[in-house]
Amino acid sequence: MTPTTSKTDPHPRVVMVDGVPMSALVAESPDPRAVVVALHGGATTSAYFDCPGHPELSLLRTAVAQGYSVIALDRPGYGASAAYPDAMARPEQRAALAFGAIERIAGAADLFLLGHSMGCELALHLAVQRPEVLGLSLAGTGRRYHPGAQQLLKDASPLHRPRGLRELLWEPARLYPSDMIGAGLSAGGAAYEGDVVKTWSRQDFPALAGQTRIPVQFLAGEFENVWESDPEALTAIAGMFTASPRVLTGELSDSGHNLSVGLTAGTYHRKVLSFADECVADSARGAVNTEVEVEAG
Repeated sequence: MTPTTSKTDPHPRVVMVDGVPMSALVAESPDPRAVVVALHGGATTSAYFDCPGHPELSLLRTAVAQGYSVIALDRPGYGASAAYPDAMARPEQRAALAFGAIERIAGAADLFLLGHSMGCELALHLAVQRPEVLGLSLAGTGRRYHPGAQQLLKDASPLHRPRGLRELLWEPARLYPSDMIGAGLSAGGAAYEGDVVKTWSRQDFPALAGQTRIPVQFLAGEFENVWESDPEALTAIAGMFTASPRVLTGELSDSGHNLSVGLTAGTYHRKVLSFADECVADSARGAVNTEVEVEAG
């Protein structure tokens, strides 16, 4: 931070975890209710949660204003850790790096996890390993691809972005600031992500969901082009979380795949933080009721 920067403003941090530098954007509340750990998707960075040029769309700024600290972590393979692929080839390595970074930045704080797209894989591994986490919000993933998306993504890799990928992820363009689409957010992918994609929707997502024992929120954009997210699909996703005490699903109107940088990002972030409020309150009461709810869009 510069001398004129407040800890409540988003600022970069780099910490060492087992010899690997882990980077993040951090915003710190003076007396946080909990720490929101935000995990970005593929081919982007932690900047995704502090929308460049649009502070009103920033998760970090919104959350701090509501009494939360935020760690928007550069997932293993991104940011400062990109040069260490051998240290993150396995899921347990990535989880250890993430938890190590979180603990070095925030100490032994109460955590709430947010995962978007590819970030949902790491978020679920963290949730399963640490059942004391307060809650989990997921978006931008699913059980079944839209048919057109499946064919296109089959040919995608960290080194090859097939024609049509930009449209898949960023259309309809009217849902995003005109200067935003891809600007200041793109990054090379991590090598391990190709293997994750191969088994995620059929094997890993259902297996991890079934082991998740914390409250879960699952949100989908009205114009989600990658994953099927109609009411039937959302019901099926909720049904995978058999061990969770509470599961909410919902659709976000006028929203696409990239929820945190769309024009409705403020609405999305407030929904996430409202759920975090409930999880904090549940933790304080020491009990939650087992139920599945459908949240209005």
